[in-house]
Amino acid sequence: MAIRIGVPKEIKDHEYRVGLVPSSIQELKAFGHEIFIETHAGAGIDISDDDYRKAGATIVNTAQEVFDKATLIVKVKEPQPSETAMLKPHHILFTYLHLAPNKPLTQQLLESGCTAIAYETVTDFRGGLPLLAPMSEVAGRMSIQAGAHCLEKSQGGRGILLGGVPGVKPGKVVVLGGGVVGTNAVTMAVGLEAHVIVIDKSLPRLRELNAIFGNKIDTVYATRLAIEQAVLSADLVIGGVLVPGAEAPKLVSKEMVSRMHKGSVLVDVSIDQGGCFETSKPTTHSHPTYVESGVVHYCVTNMPGGAPRTSTFALNNATLPFVLDLANKGYQTALLDNGHLLRGLNVHNGHVTHQAVAQALGYSFRDPLSLLS
Repeated sequence: MAIRIGVPKEIKDHEYRVGLVPSSIQELKAFGHEIFIETHAGAGIDISDDDYRKAGATIVNTAQEVFDKATLIVKVKEPQPSETAMLKPHHILFTYLHLAPNKPLTQQLLESGCTAIAYETVTDFRGGLPLLAPMSEVAGRMSIQAGAHCLEKSQGGRGILLGGVPGVKPGKVVVLGGGVVGTNAVTMAVGLEAHVIVIDKSLPRLRELNAIFGNKIDTVYATRLAIEQAVLSADLVIGGVLVPGAEAPKLVSKEMVSRMHKGSVLVDVSIDQGGCFETSKPTTHSHPTYVESGVVHYCVTNMPGGAPRTSTFALNNATLPFVLDLANKGYQTALLDNGHLLRGLNVHNGHVTHQAVAQALGYSFRDPLSLLS
C-alpha cells in the first residue's frame, strides 16, 4: 500500500543536508509512494526543486504542508521545537535523535504521540550501527581538519602544524576511541604525518588498528592513567567514544583540562551524545569554538553538516533500504520483521522504547514488542 513521505528543509544552524536525494525519490516512486519535499530543501547542496520534480516529488512551500500531507517524515537532524509542534500520533519520524542527553526533546516526542525511529540506534548483523557509520566516517575525518585549523594561532591554538616540517617534530594527536570515528580520524592524522596515539579499551580493536597502520601510530590500552598521560602531552585530542543510545562517558575531567598545554585543542565528536570531555558544551557551525582553561574546544553537534553534499549522499546510501521497508511494509510490519530496525525505535505512542535512553533520562522503559504486537 502506497504511503505519503515528507522531507522538510533542515533548520538547525548551518545544516544543509537533506533527508532524501532525487535518486532515492525515484526508488520510492517505483513502488507508488508519494513524496513531498519542502521548497529549497536541497538548495544548500546544489539539488534544485526542479531536480526533485524530475524525480517525481511534489514541491510544497512550507514545513507545515510537509507534516500535514505526509505520514513518514524523513529528516537528518533531530526535530527542532517548531517541528515537534507539528508532529501528530500518526507520524513516523525517521532521523537522528540522540535523545540520551536531551530530555526536553524526548518529552516533546512523547507528548506528540508519534513513532520516532533513530538512525543512530539501528543495528546490523555484525553489531554495527549502519546508519550512524557514514556520518561517523565524515565526522572522524573532519575532526582532524577542524582540529588542525583550531591549532592555528589566529584561532587561539598553539600555532602548531600537525605534520611538522623537516627539523621540527610533528604535532601530537590523541584519539580516544578506535571505532568508526577514531579510525577515520587516525587515517587523516596519519596522512598529515602527525604523531598519533589511539586509545581504546578493546584489545582486539587495537590489534586491528596496529595491523592497518603499523608503526605509524601508537596503540594504548585505555586506563585512567593512560588517558591522563596522553591528554596532558597532546596538542590535539579527538573524542570519538560511543555507547549506543546512551550518554557518552566523561573520559577527560575538568581538572585534567586545566593542566593541558595552553592553546591545545579538544574536538568532541561525541557531543551529540553529551560529550566525552567534562568541559564540553554544544556549539554550532556559526560559533564552533570556545576556550576554557586556555584550551580550545570544538563541539559542533552536527559536524558532518560542514560537508553536507558528501554527507547527504553517504547517508542516503545507508538509509534508503530502511525507508523502503518502512514505506512498503508499513512501520509495524517493518519493525517486527527486522530486529535491527526495531532497535532504532526510541519513542512510540507516548512511551520510551529504547532501554539506554530510558535509563539515561529516568523514564520507564516499555518493550517495543509488547507495544507493536
